[in-house]
Amino acid sequence: MRSPIFVAIDTPDIERAKTIANRVRNHVGGIKLGLEFFAANGRQGIREMADLHLPIFLDLKLHDIPNTVGKAVQALRPLQPAIITVHAAGGRAMMEDAKAAAPEGTKVVGVTVLTSLDGGDLDSIGVASDPHEQVERLTQLAREAGLDGVVCSGNEVAAAKRIWPQGFFVVPGVRPADSHSADQKRVMTPRKALDAGASILVIGRPITQAADPDIAARAIEATL
Repeated sequence: MRSPIFVAIDTPDIERAKTIANRVRNHVGGIKLGLEFFAANGRQGIREMADLHLPIFLDLKLHDIPNTVGKAVQALRPLQPAIITVHAAGGRAMMEDAKAAAPEGTKVVGVTVLTSLDGGDLDSIGVASDPHEQVERLTQLAREAGLDGVVCSGNEVAAAKRIWPQGFFVVPGVRPADSHSADQKRVMTPRKALDAGASILVIGRPITQAADPDIAARAIEATL
């Protein structure tokens, strides 16, 4: 069984990305590539990373009108990502179009509430719910739209799993007990996140910025 850890390689430098991926490849289940990498390297960069034969989580958090998101996902089909993200706040029709356009075998997951946001941040953009309530609402909507699962913090994953027992739950903002939370506001240790119901864990800086990424990945894996 592959590790549930997907390492977030958030760098525009493709050679650095390859180096990190190769260092940790035996102790992670896949690699997460986001906007920073995609903006710098595009589809060709994703193809080069795919040559490392690790599952790729393409974290673009698409959010636009349904037709645009559907066509964007369709344009990404040749990359055959293992996982791709859209914002659940884009609504049911947008999520339906994203799933319909995705390749067979690609999990489409809806981002609920970013782990960099807390209740005050939601209030400032006109969302009256606290993060927990908003995650529950968007999890139900993603399920009704036919997605495969959602992205939520470890603090909400148990509640999301109660709503959607067969869902696929991506938990970012995961930090080992001795690690700094940086710009994440709702964090949890890897072991606790798994126990709460996470399907995969997204871990970035505690691995990628370690003196030895391989040792860091192995140490986190050992806690699981």
